[in-house]
Amino acid sequence: MNRRYFVLGTAAAVRPIFAQASSEKVATAMIGVGNRGAYLLKAVMNQPDTRVVALCDNKPDRLDKAATVAAKDNPSTTTEWRKIIDNKDVEAVYIATPPYLHAEMAVAALKAGKHVYCEKPIGTTPSEIRDLVKAARASNKVFVAGQQMRTMIQLGTAIKKINEGAIGDILFVKAQRHATRDLPYDGSSGDWYYDFKKSGGYLVEQSVHNLDACNWAIGQHPIRCAGFGGINLHKNEPQGRDIYDHQSLTYEYANGAKLSFTQMVFHPRGMPVNNQTIAVFGSKGAVDLLYSTNFYPLDGTTQSVLAEKVEEKNDAHIRAFFDCVRHGAKSPADVVIGAQAALTAIMGNEACRQGKVIEWKDFGVDV
Repeated sequence: MNRRYFVLGTAAAVRPIFAQASSEKVATAMIGVGNRGAYLLKAVMNQPDTRVVALCDNKPDRLDKAATVAAKDNPSTTTEWRKIIDNKDVEAVYIATPPYLHAEMAVAALKAGKHVYCEKPIGTTPSEIRDLVKAARASNKVFVAGQQMRTMIQLGTAIKKINEGAIGDILFVKAQRHATRDLPYDGSSGDWYYDFKKSGGYLVEQSVHNLDACNWAIGQHPIRCAGFGGINLHKNEPQGRDIYDHQSLTYEYANGAKLSFTQMVFHPRGMPVNNQTIAVFGSKGAVDLLYSTNFYPLDGTTQSVLAEKVEEKNDAHIRAFFDCVRHGAKSPADVVIGAQAALTAIMGNEACRQGKVIEWKDFGVDV
């Protein structure tokens, strides 16, 4: 799996969204056209019922490249994101900036009457997320969080069966996100990724996908967390680094289930059990959730497949956003899902940094 594959299913919508089909294309703006934003832009350009009217990035070279990609729509360009928010011609906004900017931009866009697709995490602090949840609930516009695993058809089908009792009561989940190395220090994200306040580290910026899938499978968010983390290999790499290169976390859920989650960036390439895994253990047996979706009964009888493999579409999440805007479809990852995913990751970081058990209730966010 990679970051391009993501989403299906959701908790109850925050509030009903009513959209009306129109022959007009949705006037769309992109805030942030770096690595992730450039990918989103190409996917948006492939949608038949949209037109890109504005682009924003604080790096001129990125703007030039994005303007070339979107040349057929002849979008305006700016380095000031608030000009996108103030542009009355813009109906929908994609936010793909560093994480610490997500919530502020999304709140401003919703208050300005824009539909919002906000990349994950939707915030890096509980207060940011609280403000965004409030703004989304006060708006009648579409909000989709970039928790793209929720539009993966095979994953969604398997989790639906798990939630319906196919493997019995959920007892325990073992999951991981192991990389072979750090992101490039001189890459497009190197100037902000290794600053904890800007990215939240690997757990918040990347593992938020995996933690969201675990919550989805268990059917709820955790109530408390304990864990450890640190910088064991990449000390002061790059200079000033304050994000962890590994973490080991245990989450507890209200139904008694536990989640054991590890993340690291030094799992040797080729060594078994690398990359991303989610194993869900129930009272009837266990399932390998991310790949085969094979179910292994506790009684040792023949294994079965919970969900058959299908051809997943890379742009499924992007398409879902426009289906919400144009046809009133249900958000595949509304603000509640985005908030619960981000807070689960934040809880893990706080458990490591404070060296104590962190309680969900202490965040004070009503989701």
